[in-house]
Amino acid sequence: MGKGKSDHPKDVKRKEEAKMQLKRNIGYFDGVSFIIGSIVGAGIFVSPTGVLKYSLLNVGVALTIWTASGLVSLLGSLCYAELGTALPLSGGEYSHIKRGLGSLPAFVFIWTSTFTKPASNAARALLFAEYATQPFYGKCPAPQVLKKCLALAALWSLGILNGRSVKMAAWVQTVFTVLKMMALSVIAVGGIVLLLGGRKEHLARFEDAFGSEIPNAVQIAEAFFQGLYAYGGWWSLNYMAEEIKNPSRNIPLTVMTAVPAVIVFYLLVNVSYLTVLTPKEIVSSVAVAVTWADRVIPSVAWIIPLSVAVSIFGALNSSVFTLGRLSYAGSQSGHLPILISMLNVHSCTPAPAMIFSTIIASIFVIPSDLITLTNYFGFSAWLMIGLTCTSLIILRYREPDLHRPYKVFLPVPFVMVAMSFFLVLAPIVWSPKLQYVYAFLFMLGSLIVYLPFIHFKLHFAFFDKITCYLQLLLEVSPADGCADSKYE
Repeated sequence: MGKGKSDHPKDVKRKEEAKMQLKRNIGYFDGVSFIIGSIVGAGIFVSPTGVLKYSLLNVGVALTIWTASGLVSLLGSLCYAELGTALPLSGGEYSHIKRGLGSLPAFVFIWTSTFTKPASNAARALLFAEYATQPFYGKCPAPQVLKKCLALAALWSLGILNGRSVKMAAWVQTVFTVLKMMALSVIAVGGIVLLLGGRKEHLARFEDAFGSEIPNAVQIAEAFFQGLYAYGGWWSLNYMAEEIKNPSRNIPLTVMTAVPAVIVFYLLVNVSYLTVLTPKEIVSSVAVAVTWADRVIPSVAWIIPLSVAVSIFGALNSSVFTLGRLSYAGSQSGHLPILISMLNVHSCTPAPAMIFSTIIASIFVIPSDLITLTNYFGFSAWLMIGLTCTSLIILRYREPDLHRPYKVFLPVPFVMVAMSFFLVLAPIVWSPKLQYVYAFLFMLGSLIVYLPFIHFKLHFAFFDKITCYLQLLLEVSPADGCADSKYE
């Protein structure tokens, strides 16, 4: 009787599910919140001036570029949706590049990301501290020590939160995404109301939208760069593919909801800014949303700086979450120390990966000038997007029988590969700087680590002792050791 019971199909299924390393706790609305939260940071509130500046203050061209940038981001996210549904693994681009192009390109990706992504988190944390302390100091600058302490507090609060509970992290993300979208809605609706009022000064910028000087090809490309930067983060969902409920359905559906929603909001908010402010005023404003609020809702203008801080905090939470999954995936493949791939025995979350990425981000906060170095790694993000889309194309031909619940129209990844390599080469060709050489050398420096430790598997015995002690301290174990907690 006991033997028959253990062979019951439900028990077999339960044993199969027990092999899953992370819980599938992220639903459709959580996924939408994570994507929107990753894309919408401070940029749309603070400085949507780059597109307008390089469009030579041509309103029609600027709005066209905002739309085109959004559509390119949507095409890219549809490519990622195919990879995410076919290979629902943690690690995003890293996992897909490894499957399509091999171990070395994947290691270069994680080597570069271990430097650039924590630096980006550090920059977000410092910007959050800037806006969170501003109301208490008025026009005077807040002390640097205070801002750095607050930035470190934000990083560690989110690092601990994400290391303890995926559900709580997803709840925080949803709350902050709703708050930031409410703030954007105030700006968007305010602009629509003013436009419908029909006053001449509000309609003036749109009557002859393409009437001013048309920018040349280089300027349009620069404006396009600015627009694509504002949509950065559309790739974040694939980092949590292993934790999404019903990924075959939810990944494409989430992408097709979140990215078009951001495009619509970005356009409405830009129209609202242009309704209230002239193009020259927008380009010269330090924080456009604050200037807009001073004109339209002066009695409650304080809402906007608060909204900027909320928006940055939400984007930081999303970035902390995804960076932890990247470290976790890299460790599972043997590209990072094995401890980082272990899960907390109580919550089944990748706590060591969260601690690892938060420590690196904290190092960047302390001297903060290091963050400026990472600006020159901007091209590497598009290089990796290009390699990811190349992996999609290779897998289509090399593994035609791979189950693909969602398939993107094949010319789309070819367009994304061409676009990616243009965006990699353009800034280097147009404004060559020595820092780009340093960035390339840093990426090539990954070979110094890859050859002995990954390819030739060089190993030091004392690392095992350190791992054992840390494992006991952090209460973590290899992934399969957490299986039982899935059924708490």
